[in-house]
Amino acid sequence: MQTIVRNALDDARVALETLCRDETSQASIADAGRLLAETFRSGGRAFSCGNGGSMCDAMHFAEELSGRFRKDRRGLPAVAMSDPGYLTCAGNDFGYDRVFGRFLEAQGQPGDVLLAISTSGTSPNVLQAAEHARESGIKVIALTGRADAKLGKLADIHIPTPTGLPFSDRVQELHIKVIHILIELCERQLFPEHYSE
Repeated sequence: MQTIVRNALDDARVALETLCRDETSQASIADAGRLLAETFRSGGRAFSCGNGGSMCDAMHFAEELSGRFRKDRRGLPAVAMSDPGYLTCAGNDFGYDRVFGRFLEAQGQPGDVLLAISTSGTSPNVLQAAEHARESGIKVIALTGRADAKLGKLADIHIPTPTGLPFSDRVQELHIKVIHILIELCERQLFPEHYSE
């Protein structure tokens, strides 16, 4: 059992080291942090979506921005498309592929931004949300596990986190790291008084 634990930690380390060497993804993370801060400065909102574990990441992203990350500061307007009543209503009436795009149709405005999360980069409802966002003047940040992900081609900024491992859990572990960095980048730009360096 201890060998399994050590192997899992080694896999996680390898995945993180892969991202640490990926200067293209790091540049995309920095660009996304700037876009998010500019969106909030301009009075826009951030929306987030995903399925399964990516939905949990979308919710975490929104609650850290609207709630609290490291220190007290004003809440930032971020919403995860995660309400079960809405999802079951829209899924039943329009099909599950349209649940996120329909939400953006109701709530999104030009100047907003969408964080679209999909480890495979092929989730139909996330792709449809990105397509709707682009048609509506909403910027798209795609967070995927593949550099060639279909979702990335629909994004203004694509952050791929390929791990070299055939497991989505390793990708999701990198995604939460990226999400925390994005939030820190926002705070450093909007609330520099909370950071000494």
